[in-house]
Amino acid sequence: MIALKHERVARVLAREIKSGVVRRGAQLPGEVELAKRFAVSRNTVRAALAVLAADELITTMTGKGSYVRFDGRPLDGRLGWTHALSEQGVETRMRTVRIELEHDRALAGQLGLATSEFVVIERVRQLTDGTPISLERSRLPAAAAFRDLPERGLDDNSISTTLNRAGLYLDHCEQHLRGRPLTSTECRHLERPPGTWFLHTLRTSWTATETFAEHADELLDPNHYELTLSYRTQ
Repeated sequence: MIALKHERVARVLAREIKSGVVRRGAQLPGEVELAKRFAVSRNTVRAALAVLAADELITTMTGKGSYVRFDGRPLDGRLGWTHALSEQGVETRMRTVRIELEHDRALAGQLGLATSEFVVIERVRQLTDGTPISLERSRLPAAAAFRDLPERGLDDNSISTTLNRAGLYLDHCEQHLRGRPLTSTECRHLERPPGTWFLHTLRTSWTATETFAEHADELLDPNHYELTLSYRTQ
C-alpha cells in the first residue's frame, strides 16, 4: 500500500524522535520549514503533526509550535555508532585518516548518479585505551556544501551533523553484511595481524525525497559489534 504524503512525513519525524535525533522538550521546525524540507504543503505538514500528537510523540501549543514529549530510550542507531556504543557503556573516539575528493564510476553507476565524484571520509574508531575497533569509509555526494570538507573537516566531527546542516536527513537505507579478512592496509590501520576477520557492512542511505546522502563501507570488530534483525513472519 502506498503511504499518503502526511503519513510519510509523520513516519520520518517519528523515526527521528524515537531514535533520539530530536530530544524530549525540543521544538520541531515550523510548518513552513517542514513543508520545504519534505516538498509538501503546509496542510500536509499539519496532518502529519496531528498523527504525531495522536501517537503522543509531540504536543502542539497554539501560537508557540510543536514540542517533543517522547522520553523513551533511543530505539536505533540513527545517531551513529558513537551513540549506539555509548548506550552500551562503551566510550569511543574517532581518528580521521583522510578526507578527499575521489571519483568512483562503478559506485556512481550502481547508484544511478549523474556524477562519479564523491567526498571520501575514512576514519578509525578507537576505544579510550587506543584500541582500534572499526575502519569506516563514507562517501558523500560532492555537492557544494561538502567540497571544502578536506580543508575544514566535519561539523562537530560528525557525519550526521554535517549532512543535517547541509539539509540532508537520512530516512531509509539498504545494507549488506558479510565477513572477510582484512587487507594488509586495513591491518595496519586496525593494528591486527594478517588474516584477521572482521564484519564488513555496506550501507547506502537516502533522504525522504530519494536524494542520495551517504554510502558507508565499514569494517567492524566482531568482538564489539553485532547485528540484530527483527521481523514479522507475515
